Amino acid sequence: ALSPGHRCRSLPSLLFLLQSELDVSLDEATTQEEKQSLVDEYLKKLDEREDLKIPDFQPGLEWLNTEGPLSLHKELAGKVVLLDFFTYCCINCMHILPHLHQLEKTHSVQDGLVIIGVHSAKFPNEKVLDNIGSAVLRYDICHPVVNDGEARLWHELEVSCWPTLVLLGPRGNLLFSLVGEGHRDRLALFAAAALRHYGARGALRPHAVGVRLYRDSLPPSVLSFPGKVAVDGGGGGGGRLAIADTGHHRVLITSLAGHLLHAVGGPESGRQDGDLSEASFNCPQGVAIRGDSVYVADTENHLIRKIDLLQGKVSTLAGVGTQGTDREGGAPGPQQPISSPWDVALGTAGGVEDNVLWIAMAGTHQIWALFLADGKLPRGSDSKAGTCVRWAGSGNEENRNNSYPHKAGFAQPSGLAAAPEEPWSCLFVADSESSSVRTLALKDGAVRLLVGGERDPLNLFAFGDVDGKGVDAKLQHPLGVAWAPEQSLLYVADSYNHKIKVVDPKTKLCSTLAGTGEAGDALGPEFSKACFSEPGGICVSGGGRLLYVADTNNHQVKVLDLVSKTVSPVGRGTDSAKPSPPTKAPPLPRSAARRELPPVCVSAGQTVVMTLTLSLPDGAKLTDEAPSCWALSAEGSERLLGGQLVTGDVVDLSRPLRVSAALPAAVEESDRGARLTLSVWLYYCLEAGHACTMKAASFSQPLRIGAGPGEGEVNFCHLKY
Repeated sequence: ALSPGHRCRSLPSLLFLLQSELDVSLDEATTQEEKQSLVDEYLKKLDEREDLKIPDFQPGLEWLNTEGPLSLHKELAGKVVLLDFFTYCCINCMHILPHLHQLEKTHSVQDGLVIIGVHSAKFPNEKVLDNIGSAVLRYDICHPVVNDGEARLWHELEVSCWPTLVLLGPRGNLLFSLVGEGHRDRLALFAAAALRHYGARGALRPHAVGVRLYRDSLPPSVLSFPGKVAVDGGGGGGGRLAIADTGHHRVLITSLAGHLLHAVGGPESGRQDGDLSEASFNCPQGVAIRGDSVYVADTENHLIRKIDLLQGKVSTLAGVGTQGTDREGGAPGPQQPISSPWDVALGTAGGVEDNVLWIAMAGTHQIWALFLADGKLPRGSDSKAGTCVRWAGSGNEENRNNSYPHKAGFAQPSGLAAAPEEPWSCLFVADSESSSVRTLALKDGAVRLLVGGERDPLNLFAFGDVDGKGVDAKLQHPLGVAWAPEQSLLYVADSYNHKIKVVDPKTKLCSTLAGTGEAGDALGPEFSKACFSEPGGICVSGGGRLLYVADTNNHQVKVLDLVSKTVSPVGRGTDSAKPSPPTKAPPLPRSAARRELPPVCVSAGQTVVMTLTLSLPDGAKLTDEAPSCWALSAEGSERLLGGQLVTGDVVDLSRPLRVSAALPAAVEESDRGARLTLSVWLYYCLEAGHACTMKAASFSQPLRIGAGPGEGEVNFCHLKY
């Protein structure tokens, strides 16, 4: 698989001819010993030549993860050097990084192997050293990286594809080249053979190279490269955010004000299902939240995961844990290999509401569907619950629109937003490598251009920063999209332009909403002066009034108020790795209504649910300046709520507030007479006269907890206030 470049020329023709003979022989070899022998003979022949040395790195280049510039004739002399030509936007380049990490574990610098990342940018934004530094941190690159911004070495070696690997001998002499991904075994074979060959000849030197990791010079941050953010689209809970804290390998659930409710995973990467406290992820990106279910694109584990907040469990819905190459799918989720899922969105396909999870499968340049319940894809056959299947995209990396979804082509789709309402009835797709936003029709799967990109399906270099209509508008590697149905507007995280843009799908007009176009971290005072740094995720809340933005390289989530035109940071409450322990509820005013409910019988291990319908006087609305909230407490038996959601915001009175608490599997004698108290505080203003006030109430529910274990939910009170 090759990232944008396609139509590759060879490396220097002499090496190409020599290695092509070896490659044919290796393909025909049947044993590892035979392959090693072939490579050894090849290296002996190459040592007889003096015409395969490459030019040194240009002086004045910028370096990361080193104490200073490196030279093939000085610091790298006596080393086998692996050059990794990459650009940090490229999913194919990301796919080989685990192989490079493994190679570094197998062969150290003292053994004689040094890996050098040669960053040759596709996009102008990728030429900036600070942005490359952020990518080095995101991808946990621990070897030296040089910013070959003008692609001088790239052109000297006639490289034209990302990724390309070039292995050099201890004199800076060319040995091997590998183009594209999928060469893990051959890379390991070539590196081991070169170290063995030159080690036997005494040509290797064990000296250190002067590596100084960029990450060691930076302070820790609360969030680390948050990738995506999603708002609860269901009822109950009072509104919550799911944040993919990608660099910390975890998912955070917060209130809309940023108060931490759950932290799942992290700080190290892993792949563990089970209890929330034990689960782990590896660079999660996309998140979708509905009620107590959070769906996660666990990108570098190549998995789709589900966080069940009610049961306190994490499970795997799709993927096998390693990168897949299948472009068709159709197997039950846990048996279906997938490749670098980057975003997820809930939707409906020939069945009940929210019966399918749409997946932006960046690794195979496709859109997939994971059926949560039985359903049917447009122009497809019936699918059973649990099936994971390709919906759109041929798998070729292209900007190809087509009425038939399997004949269309995407280029690293990275963001999804569902618009099921008529007349839209589509899935909006941020197609990052074609720098476009595309639509995928929910009725028939037709793929069409909305804004950006180019009419030529093979041109993946039609990028820029131009407001305009349709194909005349230009974006630069957009990663996120969010749909506001109330206004029929689409918001775009135009990542490499460091902007938030807005698109009217009716007129196809794309215009800048916020951002200066330069990377930064300013809040305004107005949208045009706000600064972002490669924002990667975006979602809409508050009836289309609020935009939450994952400002990735600034390690923040920011909220844009579209009415007041202000930008503010979110997440001051996310500054601890674990949720705060339950605290006492705020004091209720004397005027608060207090209601004692009749006792209810429950069992250990059950989940108790309280449902409250809230209303305001006619002509009143909730205030934004003083957020309304609720709190659940258990006076005298606080341990019943240990680690549970105990507070939340009230933002939508059109749906009942649903508050749940899972009782411990084992209860103590002192718990048998416990009571739960649900308190609410509503701050609202009357439009007539602009008078503002607050009303509060509490509902006390005694529990009679039986000794025997129980399962499931107990819905014991439906209250109105």
